Amino acid sequence: MSPPTPRLRRALLVLTAVLAAQLCVLTPLPAAAARAAADAPADTARADTDTAADGPAGWTARPAGPGAGRDARPYLYLEGTPGQALQDRLAVTNSGRAPLTVRLRGDGRAGAWIGFAADSVTVPARTRAEVPLALTVPPDAVPGDASGEVVAADGDEEIRVPVRVRIGGPTLAALTVEDVEISGGTIRYALVNRGNAVLEPRLAVRAEGMFGRLLDRPERPLPLELAPGRRVERTEPWPDAPALDAVTVRLRVTAPGGVRDEAEASATYVPVAAAVGGGLLVLGGLALLGSGAFRRRRARRGDPEPPGAETGGAEPPGAETGRAEPPGADSADDGQPTTETRPLVKTGPLVKSGAGS
Repeated sequence: MSPPTPRLRRALLVLTAVLAAQLCVLTPLPAAAARAAADAPADTARADTDTAADGPAGWTARPAGPGAGRDARPYLYLEGTPGQALQDRLAVTNSGRAPLTVRLRGDGRAGAWIGFAADSVTVPARTRAEVPLALTVPPDAVPGDASGEVVAADGDEEIRVPVRVRIGGPTLAALTVEDVEISGGTIRYALVNRGNAVLEPRLAVRAEGMFGRLLDRPERPLPLELAPGRRVERTEPWPDAPALDAVTVRLRVTAPGGVRDEAEASATYVPVAAAVGGGLLVLGGLALLGSGAFRRRRARRGDPEPPGAETGGAEPPGAETGRAEPPGADSADDGQPTTETRPLVKTGPLVKSGAGS
């Protein structure tokens, strides 16, 4: 076997170096791997601590209670009758490194019924404080559900804690769908809670055209809670709306408790090109009618005139029109005025006939 050429030896050396480099990258040294494994948990824990301490606000506000994280109460929930005072507590946690002062207030219908033990609270660093609050249901409150919020603000940021109140007594669930409109590929409508209970509405949509059903969306829950007296305007997309059709869209809303209502709206879809073409055809037809009427009017004006009548143009030399009287004639000579008017052509001197000629 002949020895390898210099070019082949260089190629083999380069290939060997590349393979060695890849093995070094893919196989870390045992000491480095052990050191990385030992340092990873400490670095992760330190990052998590820093994130909790130096987050966007560095503090939290939530309903007080033994639960934490997923087990914490998502909102303040109270039940009572008109005129009754209900009590609860709000927990403010300062995870920062400096004292925190937070101001408290209520917002919304139920929020206006809340009074706090203190309108502001100062929480030391890495400490949690619980603030008592009392919600007094008005004596004339309508039985049903009421909602609001507790707002905690540190001057730069604020946290809103939902409040739900169930007022004892007979409840009325009523829901209406109103102001349905169709605009291109969008269906607009409004939902109004006309009862005294919080509702979670569901919606079904159907559309009928001249040749059958165009849209049939089964009933599905909407992502909202409709408080008593609240009105919400929403849209329903219809990306495959027809280009040419007359449609009727029907919306049906329902909610627990036997609540149900329906509304509909109609629209006509006409392509823009067809509309422009139809407009041009109409304008063309009007133009033809106008030109025909103009030609007929000119034809009538061009009818032959009675004999002896002139219809314009330059008069021939010597022609005269109007009243013709012989020279020297006086209408008082014979007591009768001359009234004959006719075109005359001068062919010679005029001679008056009759007495005295």
